[in-house]
Amino acid sequence: MRWALVKVCLAVTAMVVVAFAVPLGLVVQEMASDRAFSNAERQAATIGPTLSITTDPGQLSKAVESTQMGAAQRMAVHVPAVDGGAPVSIGEGRAGERAVAETRRMGRATTASLTGGGSALLQPIALGSGDIAVVEIFVPESEVSNGVATAWLVLAGVGLALIVGSVAVADRLGARLVRPAERLADAAHQLGEGRLGARVPEAGPKELRSAAVAFNSMADQVVELLANERELAADLSHRLRTPLTVLRLNTASLGDGPAAEQTRAAVEQLEREVDTIIRTAREQRPAAGLAGAGAGAGCDASEVIRDRMDFWSALAEDEGREVRLAGVDRTVRIPVARPELAAALDAMLGNVFRHTPEGTPFAVDVHDAGDAVIVLVSDAGPGISDPDAALRRGNDGGRDGSTGLGLDIVRRVAESTGGDVRLGRSVLGGTEVRVWICLDGRSAGGPGAGRPGRGRRGNRRNRGRATP
Repeated sequence: MRWALVKVCLAVTAMVVVAFAVPLGLVVQEMASDRAFSNAERQAATIGPTLSITTDPGQLSKAVESTQMGAAQRMAVHVPAVDGGAPVSIGEGRAGERAVAETRRMGRATTASLTGGGSALLQPIALGSGDIAVVEIFVPESEVSNGVATAWLVLAGVGLALIVGSVAVADRLGARLVRPAERLADAAHQLGEGRLGARVPEAGPKELRSAAVAFNSMADQVVELLANERELAADLSHRLRTPLTVLRLNTASLGDGPAAEQTRAAVEQLEREVDTIIRTAREQRPAAGLAGAGAGAGCDASEVIRDRMDFWSALAEDEGREVRLAGVDRTVRIPVARPELAAALDAMLGNVFRHTPEGTPFAVDVHDAGDAVIVLVSDAGPGISDPDAALRRGNDGGRDGSTGLGLDIVRRVAESTGGDVRLGRSVLGGTEVRVWICLDGRSAGGPGAGRPGRGRRGNRRNRGRATP
């Protein structure tokens, strides 16, 4: 915008300078020519009184030499034949006989261009005898263009100064217009990055001031809406405490046994999740990511997977499902908080139990690829017809009991480390969920595209020694 305004001002000023400077320069040039020929006419008129008295060549020669032009050898007098005498020419004539005869015939002053450069002024003067003599004055080119070059230089300098001044003024005006727009764009970027305190000074032209007022009002509304959403989430989560308390009290009457222990553990986990939601919602600013990876944040993926498989294996035994677990016999540190990894595993394993028939076997494999950890959850169920759609948040695929949020939780956990989630066909014949967790924060979009295959082959080898 700033440079566009400068260009427009430059073009307009240049057109104005050309429109006025060129005609003015031509007028100066014409005035210099008129001045030179007017001076020549005055010089030619000085010999007129002498010609009206005598046409004697000797006296005329003395009269011509006594004039300024005659002394400079720029005057010539052409006297026709008088009283039967011969024509007389005094001084150096340059115009030629034809031009002299034409001037005598016309009876008025004329000019003739000379081949050697310059011009000649031919001035007719009447003699006492009634004949007409012609006085020739040589006007050199330097006298015709005297001062013209200087005038053109002055006009060019004035025009250049006008152009430079207009560009400077346009640049200042453009800066005055652009700075508020740049501040508005910068504040918009800050607000988009989550810095909710970004505001715009209400300065500049009227339109930009109005835009700044509107932006600040919008930012205030965004902050208010986010605060209301956090409070609403906290309130709704807090309302769950009452039924959870009832559930926890009821579990005390279940007695002992695997099912009772699983129920009590599930209620405790649900209480922890509700507490986490309330704390997060009450924070002044939402968390930047699920993993919350800070200095030293993370967990042992093998230990978390073993713990969650102990929880789900009891249900698998009740439904007659064969379970295979591989790759969890050694410590595998990942930059993901333990609750987040547990939530992702529960989402994937919950989908297996929810969307495959009872008795369908499944497997969980962990593969350490050096710069990443791959977690594979495979089953022998019917599979997913549209994997891309299944990864979209909120897409339940029309399945009963599905909210479409489980795989989105898994995806966000993986992407918080720079990894990703892929769905495909497992070696068991059903669905395979491949979670790529980067250890060095690098994106899995490039190298990760080829690495999953390598992880799959490694997991196939691990399955041979898996424990049920």
